[in-house]
Amino acid sequence: MTNPEASAAPATQPVLFIPHGAGPCFFMDWTPADAWHGMADFLRNIHSSLPEKPRAILMVSAHWLAEDFTVTAGEQPGLIYDYYGFPEHTYELTYPAPGDPALAIRVNDLLAQAGLASRQDRERGFDHGMFIPLKLMFPAADIPVVQLSLRADLDPATHQQAGKALQALRQEGVLIIASGMSFHNMRGYGDERFTPISEAFDTWLGESMAATPAQREDRLDHWSSAPYAHQCHPSGHEEHLLPLMVAAGAAGEDTGQKAWSGQVLETQLSAFRFGWPGH
Repeated sequence: MTNPEASAAPATQPVLFIPHGAGPCFFMDWTPADAWHGMADFLRNIHSSLPEKPRAILMVSAHWLAEDFTVTAGEQPGLIYDYYGFPEHTYELTYPAPGDPALAIRVNDLLAQAGLASRQDRERGFDHGMFIPLKLMFPAADIPVVQLSLRADLDPATHQQAGKALQALRQEGVLIIASGMSFHNMRGYGDERFTPISEAFDTWLGESMAATPAQREDRLDHWSSAPYAHQCHPSGHEEHLLPLMVAAGAAGEDTGQKAWSGQVLETQLSAFRFGWPGH
């Protein structure tokens, strides 16, 4: 994780909530051809906005749900190609980033101090919520990564609590990345009727992230009362929104802003960053 012999303290890292796209969308042909270009360009340029290269990454993925919060603890996790029906070459993508068993222990300890049960999984690999966006963000795959599951109950308050527990990692040079989608209703993609629906929910998200930390926490705890909430994230399937709860908790007193926003497949999608320069 961190080098105890390093003379300089690491810079405090921001917290990111990023969209990870649809399956391996950035590495294949799509119709329309430029559907994912804006999002891909945003992901490729994230490194330039960081205070320094992260010493490690903690990745919270929408594609891993477990009874308790669970962290990958292997030294060299493989990849899980958990998408279906895509071109054959997308099942040959690689991302050989090392794991970080010491960081996994640190995550477990911080969650335990907050009264949250957690486990380690030394066998699980990295799912596509991790390796697809990271191939664009940090293509050298030379930063150690630990992946954290969501909790299967999908409780907003608990996920914000987990984020709060992990906030200290930011001062240790760890970049916390929450990987999901601000809109995730499979029936809505490509349907123009969902354009105003997704825009209204996206506006609410932007206002909520820019609110005071206390207001943000309350709004996220009650996100289901937002405009068109369950048309954007169907009830019981809001796992792509829950990583944002962890990010918001880890933000502490930092307010959030949209780091990117664009219309993809007739729906409005956004990324958020907490901890902008000067904040």
